[in-house]
Amino acid sequence: MSKKEPAFVQTFDFEAKNVTLEDADPISEEEGDNFIEFKAGSIPAVKIQDPEEEEGGPVRGEWGNKLDFLFSCISVSVGLGNVWRFPYLCYKNGGGSFLLVYFISMLFCGIPIFFQEVAIGQYLGSGGMTLVSQLVPMLKGVGIGTMVVVFFLDIYYCIIIAWTFFYLIATFTAIPSVPWDSCDGWWNTELCFRAHDNITENLIELKNHTKVMDNTTHTNITRTPVEEFWDHRVLRMNKGIEHGLGALNLELVGCLVLAWLVVYGIIAKGLHSSGKIIWFTALFPYFVMIILLFRAITLDGAVDGLLYMFSVDAGKLIESQTWIDGASQIFFAYSVGMGALPALGSYNKFHHDCFKDAIITCIVNSLTCLLAGVIVFSILGYMANLQGLTMDAVVNSGPGLVFLTYPDLVVTLPGTVMWATIFFVMLLVLGIDSEFCNVEALVTGIVDNWPDKLLKHRRLFTIGLCFMLFLLGIPMCTEGGIYIFQLMDFYSCSGMALIWVCFFQTIAIGWGFGTE
Repeated sequence: MSKKEPAFVQTFDFEAKNVTLEDADPISEEEGDNFIEFKAGSIPAVKIQDPEEEEGGPVRGEWGNKLDFLFSCISVSVGLGNVWRFPYLCYKNGGGSFLLVYFISMLFCGIPIFFQEVAIGQYLGSGGMTLVSQLVPMLKGVGIGTMVVVFFLDIYYCIIIAWTFFYLIATFTAIPSVPWDSCDGWWNTELCFRAHDNITENLIELKNHTKVMDNTTHTNITRTPVEEFWDHRVLRMNKGIEHGLGALNLELVGCLVLAWLVVYGIIAKGLHSSGKIIWFTALFPYFVMIILLFRAITLDGAVDGLLYMFSVDAGKLIESQTWIDGASQIFFAYSVGMGALPALGSYNKFHHDCFKDAIITCIVNSLTCLLAGVIVFSILGYMANLQGLTMDAVVNSGPGLVFLTYPDLVVTLPGTVMWATIFFVMLLVLGIDSEFCNVEALVTGIVDNWPDKLLKHRRLFTIGLCFMLFLLGIPMCTEGGIYIFQLMDFYSCSGMALIWVCFFQTIAIGWGFGTE
């Protein structure tokens, strides 16, 4: 039998493809209509991919295994916020009073919001900037606010890494000792006092530091070599922001360049490709901190420091600043409201159980804060004991507290240079670990918002963004830079700014989108 000619054939161009519509059989009265077959040369078949299906490979990057995600969460949330920020806020707010507020905030705010961000990021497969807008378009500004917070965070967080690089390099300039172990440096003043293990010698030298100022006798006006190295060598700080920014510290600028090169080198291939790196960065700091812990708690005066840490001052509990610092520390340490957690969750498989990971991470985070606090307050007790001071007067509380206490501790250990190197490498690991996760959160959030324009140029965009963040960090490498740093620390990416971002994000997800 000869082949029947089709009753209807039509050919047209569709997106540069030659498409033919062919009705194989004529319409009969009984059938009324018939199947129309589309023929189109080499047009690829359209495939709807199931979330569980892995044969075609994921469209978005995924973690190599479940533990990569867990250690990534630990890495991004356990960082300088625990070792650097927690101790100085605890010291500033009276020790135990701050801890009480901290744990209340952890139970009622920190853990729920942490799980919320990871789960929503995993569900939507997007970063922090587009997270809220996909659920509640009217509150898209919350996502923009998140990116603004993490933008400022990325600027000043890298300054801490630059300080750490400075200390690490300086460690090898005075072998077999370290430059902050004596009062013989060009940066030292007549107030410099290096305490000895012999209490009698200390008392004699302290009497020599009695000064007469403004016709008033002031006793025990001393500064440790560690304090003077920090103020006059690393920061070269002036007397206040009212004196302007002052000269640029070129050594610190060089360390900032080095910090950004390392950060970009890690994120160049995307965060989901850095899983094995994160394993090391998550575990190494604990090895170092546990060793330092055993040394710190055996120092003379360590008990006094720990008593101060866990003693509750009722007067501090009625101060609003204590509650602001306690709540903002939870948000800062857990990295909530910064877009990093949704970015991490977006690399999970769709049905991954992230609840257990969230609980484990939050517990590890808070225990790390306590570990760092115990080490720092033990050292502060030791410093107070040597100088004959009270705990609240031994040093000035501020962002440099960790650079005053830990360097003072390593001086008491045999093999000072080795332990100083290990400690500052640990601090670098913590800082770079948190920084590259936060930069990745910023990049992911912006690229997800404009994927058509930025996704194919992600590498160039990341280079440009890192360079811009570096330029914006240069003013903090001046003599007045530490004052800008403190302003950014409290007003731009912690304190009330971070609390309000978390508040509106929770309102948008919980009430705008709904729980059902």
